[in-house]
Amino acid sequence: MSSAAQGSRSGQGRAVVLCADDYGMNEGVSEGILALADAGRISATSCMTNAPDWPHAARDLVTVEGRIGIGLHLTLSWGRPLGTMPRFAPDGAMPALGTVMRLALSGRLPQDEIAAEIERQLDRFCEERGREPDFVDGHQHVQILPGIRRLLLAALARRGWAGRVWLRDSSDRLASIMARRIAGPKALLVHGLALGFRREAARSGFETNDGFSGYSPFDPARPNGPDMERHLSALGPEPLVMCHPGRTSGDDGDEIAAARVAEFVYLSSPAFAELLDRRGLRLVPRPSV
Repeated sequence: MSSAAQGSRSGQGRAVVLCADDYGMNEGVSEGILALADAGRISATSCMTNAPDWPHAARDLVTVEGRIGIGLHLTLSWGRPLGTMPRFAPDGAMPALGTVMRLALSGRLPQDEIAAEIERQLDRFCEERGREPDFVDGHQHVQILPGIRRLLLAALARRGWAGRVWLRDSSDRLASIMARRIAGPKALLVHGLALGFRREAARSGFETNDGFSGYSPFDPARPNGPDMERHLSALGPEPLVMCHPGRTSGDDGDEIAAARVAEFVYLSSPAFAELLDRRGLRLVPRPSV
């Protein structure tokens, strides 16, 4: 076991959540995330309950139960909804992110359909896991969008999960975003869309991370080491770093499949453990640990 892994288990070092997104999307993504979790190289994963592979993938999480945070990856811009959405997804497929953003920013989201799909995805998580998620975030950060955040907070509050489930705030301090010098336009755009999210979550009784990074150009030719160095720099007080690793899946619909494999290889490597050691970081399952 590396000294980084030992530090993570012994409570030494500065705490940071490293969350692997998109668990359940396909077999390769899920297998890669489970392998990293078992090796102590990530500390949380967020799950796509509208993915066809979710029931099988959910059962496999028993192998890492209690060692990582396991959350819901609210998905409104990928795959198919779990119920009919005649206005939002008239052809049976979720719209692209650009469409979701336009509807959200113009106040034209079908609120009843979005609210019902949020409930269905929460229900499906609980049905397969037998408990509530440790946290909730969103695929392509949809949880922070106007018209969606309010519905999500209301759904979680109705279930009595305030103080138990934490939420991902996809924003960060402008100085930190600029200092990292990676995927700046994307990080700045989401930061602007997320303004007020932490405050609204706190008002509803939900904790969030304080500090967020991991925005990537998803270029498999880029060395992952220098990028992760940037992601782990200029960290906030209770930081969360997202990642998107996976093994080879054969999923032609996964546009970042090659980048997932490259990131998986790096996170599995001695170089990543050495980076954690050098920075004095320990991986934890939630920001408040």
